[in-house]
Amino acid sequence: MTPKARILVIDDDPDFVEATRLVLEGGGYEVFSAFEGTDGLRKAKESKPQLIILDVIMPGKDGFMVAQQLKKDPELGKIPVLMLTSFAEKGAGSSIAFTGGLSLETEDYIDKPVSPEELLRRVQKHLK
Repeated sequence: MTPKARILVIDDDPDFVEATRLVLEGGGYEVFSAFEGTDGLRKAKESKPQLIILDVIMPGKDGFMVAQQLKKDPELGKIPVLMLTSFAEKGAGSSIAFTGGLSLETEDYIDKPVSPEELLRRVQKHLK
């Protein structure tokens, strides 16, 4: 039996994290979570996930800052990062410059809300 792929979900919305955890565990993955950027970076170093799902709009370190730090880290830089965002919906009320995020070398952008099927499809694609 192959070991389950480990996925780290970093998002400040506990309901979203729980729903995502249920979908991913249902798909056979092992899930870790963090509710803000600094904790997410720490958990990435500890758990060495195979994939990171990262929210953009969070208090403190936003997802762009976290992604930048992950990609600069020699140990974590090769881990695929899926940026998950409701930016199109909330962007006008945010001080985050979305164009700055587009220049980051993350592997994918997914708009919230995302269907369970689409989330699992994207996760599988990046774990290959």
